[in-house]
Amino acid sequence: MIGADKDGDKGAVAPKHTNRLIKEQSPYLLQHAHNPVDWYPWGEEAFAKAQSEDKPIFLSVGYSTCHWCHVMEVESFESEQIAQLMNEWFVNIKVDREERPDVDKVYMTYVQAIQGGGGWPMSVFLTPDLKPIVGGTYFAPEDKFGRPGFKTVLKRVKEVWTTKKDALRESGEQVVQQLAEATSAISTSQDLPEGIAQQAVQLCANQLTRGYDSNQGGFGGPPKFPRPVEIALMLQRYKRLEQNGKESNANKALDMTLFTLRCMARGGIHDHVGGGFHRYSVDEYWHVPHFEKMLYDQGQLVNVYLDAFAICKETQYAVVARDILDYLRRQLNHPEGGIFSAEDADSAEYHGATRKKEGAFYVWTYQEIEDILPEVSAAVFASHYYVKPDGNCNLSRMSDPHNEFTGKNVLIERQSLAETAEKVGHSVENVAEILGGCREELYGFRQRRPHPHLDDKVIVAWNGLALSAFARASRILQKEPEGMQYYFPVTGCNPKEYLSAAGNVASFIRAKVYDEKAKRLFRSYRKQPSAAQGFLDDYAFLIAGLLDLYEAGGQTQWLSWALDLQSAQDDLFLDKVGGGYFSTAEGDPSILLRMKEDYDGAEPSGNSVAAINLLRLSSLLCGDRSEQYQRTAEHLMTVFEARVRDMAMAVPLMCCAFDMLAVQSKRQIVIAGVKHAPDTEALVNAAHSLYDPDKIIIQIDETDGADRDFWKANNPMALKMARRSDEGKALAYVCQNFTCFAPVSDPQSLEQLLKSHPSAPAKVSTFKLGSSSK
Repeated sequence: MIGADKDGDKGAVAPKHTNRLIKEQSPYLLQHAHNPVDWYPWGEEAFAKAQSEDKPIFLSVGYSTCHWCHVMEVESFESEQIAQLMNEWFVNIKVDREERPDVDKVYMTYVQAIQGGGGWPMSVFLTPDLKPIVGGTYFAPEDKFGRPGFKTVLKRVKEVWTTKKDALRESGEQVVQQLAEATSAISTSQDLPEGIAQQAVQLCANQLTRGYDSNQGGFGGPPKFPRPVEIALMLQRYKRLEQNGKESNANKALDMTLFTLRCMARGGIHDHVGGGFHRYSVDEYWHVPHFEKMLYDQGQLVNVYLDAFAICKETQYAVVARDILDYLRRQLNHPEGGIFSAEDADSAEYHGATRKKEGAFYVWTYQEIEDILPEVSAAVFASHYYVKPDGNCNLSRMSDPHNEFTGKNVLIERQSLAETAEKVGHSVENVAEILGGCREELYGFRQRRPHPHLDDKVIVAWNGLALSAFARASRILQKEPEGMQYYFPVTGCNPKEYLSAAGNVASFIRAKVYDEKAKRLFRSYRKQPSAAQGFLDDYAFLIAGLLDLYEAGGQTQWLSWALDLQSAQDDLFLDKVGGGYFSTAEGDPSILLRMKEDYDGAEPSGNSVAAINLLRLSSLLCGDRSEQYQRTAEHLMTVFEARVRDMAMAVPLMCCAFDMLAVQSKRQIVIAGVKHAPDTEALVNAAHSLYDPDKIIIQIDETDGADRDFWKANNPMALKMARRSDEGKALAYVCQNFTCFAPVSDPQSLEQLLKSHPSAPAKVSTFKLGSSSK
């Protein structure tokens, strides 16, 4: 299929080359559709060619916003000379890791095993039957720094395949067998060892604390990744210590967590002008990032900033959460309601430029700041955001090792508002207002620059994370910060708009990538559903988001869908004998390994999220279904118990699930009232106002037929309890350990009740929620 592209406008210059990727939906694959490399997508056509011609496969895996993927494309895949070698000696397959995480995971596990680490682009050579031969990540085109270049690697693999083909096949078989043995987690018991559930969060917190950076925040050295699961774990540790009366230790855990959140927000990893967070910083200061913005980061970060705000009630945390959400609505929102995947790190420095440069859209020269902003404002802004005439990317030797940002500034707050105010001789309020106006002015200027590439596919799993963030924010962020001019890129809105955004995400996923008849998800959407079916994380993350959407909005349609998805997830991925969930469904012979993933990294593990979902669902329902969810969660955790004991910091969210299991029952808050009535809304807001990892919120409107039918079928005791007062006012019932406090009707009383220790009820009713009454 190599040849000129005849399509397009008559006046446009046709690309010199076009390959099979032109027929794909993935933005990443489409980026490579005009390479001289004869790329194939992952599929039978490529496999059959490799088999019939007895050629090894070169597999290249990446994603559309990956900086080093772009570098390798420009250096190697656009090279006619290198493409000729690739096309002559190999069958070349290009995979989008976001579209096919199953393919990526198999070969990334191999690369990590042989190299001790991995990353993207991932470059792996395979036998025609898909067994790995050798692999790595980015290769420069020529030999450099003692490392073989890509041309050298191509030649060596070709030579070895020609001379030692049988040995390579045998080695590939052995590698796959070893990987299968190493990744096959099976539990022979459905009972967890004594004490591990109670110890998990402490084990993980202790390990994270040993790596805590007391100077710059975070739980490790550079490069600095925002890993929200670590924050979630430390906040859960804080809560347990507080509940046990260990106030000093609780405050230490909280202080580390809040300091980390503040450092991240002040750093260059945070886009101060446009909102949202970049992927990670290369230095210890959270300063110079790789500039791609990924949706999976945004949703998780919103949730931990929301938790911090719920604990401290400090505006700074609410502002960051709003900043991210408003960025998503402004820049990544699909017109029909879903959320796009990512924005690229690279962009053109000026309109008409043929090459892109990392960070070009985001960095500033000192002269630009002076030219764009009024003189007084520019001085205040430069002082606060560490803008220097010679550039500011020299805080660390790691910040700009290749001198790519000489003379450029990545905005970072190196001092507080009070310190800036003292330096420039203004009040704090005046400085805040000046800076807000400057950010808005710079945003308008930046919008005229060439924009980074937008990856406009909608991934179900990542939308589940965003859905959760929007839903929770709609209740936790009830009060808009005063003086909105101080907080741009926060645009300011009624929190109900966030609830509407959450509903729009859920509706989009259901309409576009859900097969109602089969009750199955597709992985993603771009113009049409992807060929790939949904994976474990698509189901688990979406279920989690729907549970949050139900707790925020009270619509049982989302809870019903979550139950359908949980049934589908169990059918497709659950290991009913060994426990836990496989990441992929059965049936695809091209996937050599079905693995039970546990690592809570940039994205949480599907198993960790699934465990928490099961415990939440068990607490919402009663009867056989509730007990089955509880048993499935416990069996899942037995699979990963050894991992928690040996390396808890690798699985922070799984540790949170263990901790939830240790709580005898979740604190159930039943709110009985007419949906959307002011008194009901006030109680729902109060129920969400405090940080409590043990709570579950059940909204029941006895006047609503759908509510009555759902709860009659799934938890009749909750329905029996859900009565308004004699005056018709909404009531809140707080229950734990199957006993319930006397109901309250005003939000202040509810907040006070929720602040009290759950093990010390004042007065109880005779109801036992989710069980039969005494």
